[in-house]
Amino acid sequence: MTDWSPRTRAVHTGTRRSQYGEVAEAIYLTQGFVYDSAEQAEARFIETGPDEFIYARYGNPTVRMFEDRIADLEGTEDAFATASGMAAVNGALCGLLKAGDHVVSAKALFGSCLYILEEVLTRYGVEVTFVDGTDLDAWRNAVRDDTKAVFLETVANPTLEVVDLNSVAEIAHAKGALVLVDNVFATPVFGHALRDGADVVIYSATKHIDGQGRCLGGVICGTKEFIRKTAEPYLKHTGGALSPFNAWVMLKGLETVHLRCNAQATSALEIATALEGHNKLAKLAYPHLPSHPQYEVAKRQMDTGGTVVALSVDGGKEAAFRFLNALQIVTISNNLGDSKSLVTHPATTTHQRLTDAQRDALGIDDGMVRLSVGLEDAGDLLADITQALAQV
Repeated sequence: MTDWSPRTRAVHTGTRRSQYGEVAEAIYLTQGFVYDSAEQAEARFIETGPDEFIYARYGNPTVRMFEDRIADLEGTEDAFATASGMAAVNGALCGLLKAGDHVVSAKALFGSCLYILEEVLTRYGVEVTFVDGTDLDAWRNAVRDDTKAVFLETVANPTLEVVDLNSVAEIAHAKGALVLVDNVFATPVFGHALRDGADVVIYSATKHIDGQGRCLGGVICGTKEFIRKTAEPYLKHTGGALSPFNAWVMLKGLETVHLRCNAQATSALEIATALEGHNKLAKLAYPHLPSHPQYEVAKRQMDTGGTVVALSVDGGKEAAFRFLNALQIVTISNNLGDSKSLVTHPATTTHQRLTDAQRDALGIDDGMVRLSVGLEDAGDLLADITQALAQV
């Protein structure tokens, strides 16, 4: 199996077949598990083997197949699947940090990630320092000898700012800090977070891994020690478990994730290239366009520029809304990574809880829209976007 390509491993790794020899992975819809004896029950609560389970909140055969497959694809020793992407972010950070600890984070983050760092962690005595993720000197000045961890999105939501992960990891590791990254926009197909220095890699499986708008899910990938000694105790006792059915959907999603993401990224680059310089756009960002401020970093860290394009419609919120409402193929929704092309207005949706000053600092202007490119024909999508811009 170690000689197989990632595309092959994403189809086959981790499969556990029952005595019936099913082709598709089985869904084990059960809350608990039975034991042959009281002695066996006692032994299992002390230590479980790879195919021994106690309670669905702790683990499940279908969920374990998904965990094994995504860990193999990511290149980590282990993984723990969660009820949502935010459960994964929360579990990784809260499982690791305690009162008095210090964490440094890039300030350009998804709104809910900011909430965990600004509101939840600080409420319980964790000190959080925010920095400009693209400023390596800011990281050097912020990371201290007592810093426990650094956190960042490899590609920021929604501005598509790209952090030099390799350099940040060197800074953090020199001080003994762990590097935790949300790698959603880079995807497990295009990003190489572990290679570039991350210790813990987090995904919202709701996005590209499912890829078809069906289920919530998340996953934390890391060393066996981090997953089983740090993340699992917190998550299994606080209830952030992934359901077996959702795990099965994610397994099916992994079978096609390479095909989908590569097709979507090809279309995203075509659309971004065609729209760059459009007279109705104040700005356009796509990581693999030479005009992107972190283009060289993005080329080094990502095999493609990803599936998302950030547009700023000239004229602010009113113009952006007129553009959104004129779209005929692209659907207004705040998800991303879907087979259907989706668009949202971050200032009034995903980042609406932030103040105007906070949004300005992050580069989220009132005209910005986040376009997640789907599997539709790129020419049809470009025609739809162009006609909608003509109505601004």
